[in-house]
Amino acid sequence: MFMKRTVLILNFILLIAAAGRAQYTTAGKIEYERKMNVFGQIADWRDEDEQESEWIANYKATNPQFRNYFFDIYFNAAKTIYKPGQEVEANSKWALGEGPAKENIVLSDFATKQVRAVKLVYEQKFFVQDSLRKIDWKEKGEIRTIANYKCHKAVGKICDSVYVVAFYTEDIPTSGGPEMFGGLPGMIMELAIPRLHTTWTATKVELTVPMEADFAISEKGKKVNEKELYETIQSSLKSWGKWATKNIWWTVL
Repeated sequence: MFMKRTVLILNFILLIAAAGRAQYTTAGKIEYERKMNVFGQIADWRDEDEQESEWIANYKATNPQFRNYFFDIYFNAAKTIYKPGQEVEANSKWALGEGPAKENIVLSDFATKQVRAVKLVYEQKFFVQDSLRKIDWKEKGEIRTIANYKCHKAVGKICDSVYVVAFYTEDIPTSGGPEMFGGLPGMIMELAIPRLHTTWTATKVELTVPMEADFAISEKGKKVNEKELYETIQSSLKSWGKWATKNIWWTVL
């Protein structure tokens, strides 16, 4: 009787532990919704003391504040690929606020520590080859749940001064994320770049193991590394004045 009761108690403890144990996902597909605050971007175009023009006021009166796009990340322990996902019906009469990064495809290979990306920048296609990006992330201690995964907050920077906020989950140990972001001890489930008024948020995780064909990437385009891409775009947009900088930030995501 004593042994039977002991076994029952142990089984009960194991059931409680299993119920409280975090999920652990090593392969699958994540859908992200990229949400862009177009009105916030428009406000950045004006000087602080400049009044809102009539056409901007009309645009804001006849168009939604946010533009949404979907992207997918296929992942396993060795690599990830980020690419456009489901299409959504256009919710604006113009391409205002789209950003040049709506067709990016990014393959991150953790075995070779290399990244390959296809980027269409104002009608010119680039094929980027470089080492995996390194970001000096700082843990912030905040925790939230995203797509049913417990996530931790970290903050980093790109282009020396552009802050990036990430929430990553250790329950998906692959060190990836949207675009070229990664380098945390788990998958980035939410990414925010306040100066671009844009967030990427995981909406669902599918546990289907990706096929090798899911990681295919075209190598068409002008071959550059990240530094060369930055310099090329910087040179091309130098006549854009204050608008050039944010377009460069979009390009080097």
